[in-house]
Amino acid sequence: MSFYNIFGGINTFCIFLSLLGVYAQLRTVLERKKQREKLQQTLKESVTTQLSLNQFSVSFLAYFSFFVYGYSIAPFNHYIVWPRLIAALLVAMILYQIWHDRKNKASLAVILISFLFLILGSIGLAFGERYIDQGRLISTFLILLISLLIAQGYYHQISLIVRSGVTGAVNLKMSQFIFVMDLSTIAFALSMGLDNGWPLMVLAVTSGITKVIMMYLFYWVKHSPLAKQRALIWQEG
Repeated sequence: MSFYNIFGGINTFCIFLSLLGVYAQLRTVLERKKQREKLQQTLKESVTTQLSLNQFSVSFLAYFSFFVYGYSIAPFNHYIVWPRLIAALLVAMILYQIWHDRKNKASLAVILISFLFLILGSIGLAFGERYIDQGRLISTFLILLISLLIAQGYYHQISLIVRSGVTGAVNLKMSQFIFVMDLSTIAFALSMGLDNGWPLMVLAVTSGITKVIMMYLFYWVKHSPLAKQRALIWQEG
């Protein structure tokens, strides 16, 4: 068995682990929603408090761009396409919950654009063989752009936690599982060769760095006197 198939299988397994993290985040939101409905009152914290619309919209685009990239290269890369499609759908469900909770124009625009992208991506999957070069060029550009947006999006998420001293509805498991996926993606990208694998490596390294910071913030919130002080101010405000 080639290194490509070995690391492709490992990466697929790790992606499915990351899906457990995304699902854990979705379940956290749904449980908070159920709790609020059970109490039949408006709580001070919203269901999706501290969840960054910016960060989750970028996460959706990251999964989506790899979904498109996977069917735009030759040969068709099943290791990339199907796990990323499932991940994009799960993140889209989180974006829907954010819109349902906040009901503002920004969250509505994001969920509508996400659904549009999923429709267009599905059409591209059906007819992708006719436009392989164009699809690869577009998806590569998207991956590089999204690498920058991931850094920016997670900076926004990180800033929310640092300023408030609380993690709110943010789920630690999501960062942990995605970090493992990022490590396996780097190994898989190397096995593909730099010609096809370098876009995956750029995004995975960027994503991995942000996840390390996110995991540290959960420790910081629990043990830092400054975080506890900011949490008191945030709760009183």
